[in-house]
Amino acid sequence: MRPFLLAAAALLAVAAPGVAQTPQAVEVTPDQLLSPYYEGLKAKVAMPVAGPNPALSPAATLTRIAVGSCNHQSAAQHMWAQIAAANPQLFLMIGDNVYGDAGWDGDAGLDSLRRAYALQASHPEFAGFRSKVPMMATWDDHDFGLNDAGGSFPFRLWSETLFETFWGSSDAVKARPGVYDSTITGPEGKRVQVILLDTRFFRSDLKRGPWTKDRQPLGSYLPDDSAGKTVLGEAQWAWLAAELAKPADLRIVVSSTQVLTTAHQFEGWTNFPAERTRLLDLLAAREASGLVLLSGDRHQGAIYKTEHGGQTIWELTSSSLNLSFENDAERSSQREPDPLRVGKIYPVENFGLVDIDWKAKALTLTLKDKASATLASETFRW
Repeated sequence: MRPFLLAAAALLAVAAPGVAQTPQAVEVTPDQLLSPYYEGLKAKVAMPVAGPNPALSPAATLTRIAVGSCNHQSAAQHMWAQIAAANPQLFLMIGDNVYGDAGWDGDAGLDSLRRAYALQASHPEFAGFRSKVPMMATWDDHDFGLNDAGGSFPFRLWSETLFETFWGSSDAVKARPGVYDSTITGPEGKRVQVILLDTRFFRSDLKRGPWTKDRQPLGSYLPDDSAGKTVLGEAQWAWLAAELAKPADLRIVVSSTQVLTTAHQFEGWTNFPAERTRLLDLLAAREASGLVLLSGDRHQGAIYKTEHGGQTIWELTSSSLNLSFENDAERSSQREPDPLRVGKIYPVENFGLVDIDWKAKALTLTLKDKASATLASETFRW
């Protein structure tokens, strides 16, 4: 976060009577400036909450987890019934859970984001699903507060408060900056660790390519290896290393943006190649366990895999729940050739399933459309 320089005569130490005081500049961040305002705002405005949600039993043996992203609060909520029919034991809401920047007028109170949460909570389809299926959530840009925003977003403290209040975040999450979280569920031999990364709160600014009349068809951002650039921030990196050292039999690592692919220039870990390598190195060096990556953001679903550190790493991208922009898988796949992708890109509304076969130590990654028809499915052992 870039510091603001303020003339702070009022903050000078008290000098001896009659001695002239020279105003001095002090560095104050937007977080520091706005914190008192947000404390007052909490007492004045209604804070939306997502509604009752059953707790996931720490002893539960997980065999099916569902995942989705990119859910517009003003669009049809038909997908919740389809996901419920798949009988998941846990649902991961992994970003753009609402589109709170739609209609935002730049106010520090992020009123459009607050209204978006309130509208989402009012949908009976969502409320009914949430009342039955345990949920975990992280955010992406549109529920962080602004399209493609990162750590320099000046109102991130308030968007964090809105997020944590709406989703009922744990005390551990509320006690630290950002919304990253983790949990371990199941008995020894069947322990599933879910790690939800925060790729927004600390992320460095993106590097844009030069403007041209013919805009690049696959995004406008350039890879940036500049010193000091980060996706997670050092505190979250340290936390992640500690989490990956914990004993678990299977780890599900969630990133709101794609990790493996470098085939486009939209948002993703491809924007920060050194950070991407750091993540893959850390995952490869984890305490022994199975592993799968989950991501969203792209308004299209696909399955990816790569070799790194002597291991095969898989990623399932599921997006979007109710905001698709195309329906032609062939055209989308041809437009974005990618040696890491397994099969096609599916730009239709979709959700994902992770099925765990403990006896075979196998995972099945599946993409389902809005009618619950299978779009893609891949099984691998760990």
